[in-house]
Amino acid sequence: MVFHGGVVGGPTIQIDGDGKEAPSPVDTALVGLAGCTGSDVVDIARKKRLDLKEFRVEVQAERRDEYPRRFTKIKLIYHVVAPGSNEQAFRQAIDLSLEKYCSVTHSLNPDIPVTYELRLQA
Repeated sequence: MVFHGGVVGGPTIQIDGDGKEAPSPVDTALVGLAGCTGSDVVDIARKKRLDLKEFRVEVQAERRDEYPRRFTKIKLIYHVVAPGSNEQAFRQAIDLSLEKYCSVTHSLNPDIPVTYELRLQA
């Protein structure tokens, strides 16, 4: 299956239901979550004039064994290299993303706990 984004002529993404030839729909949902919150955090860090050198978001998720095999919990791990930055500034950026700005987070069922860990190299 090929997904065409909302913009005419925009990028396409290959999605494979079995996750063998391309990411599965479930993996794609997690990538969307990481990308959404990650871009928010980077934007907020820039507005705060934080010296962001490296940034990566890792996602860990658990799913039910029975159908529907929905998520039961999701953990985001933010890997940040930002010399001279304090942890509180990045925690505030992450909290703003998850609580206010990230549309993907708000599109998940509210009974799915989304937690995070910050690994900051200042």
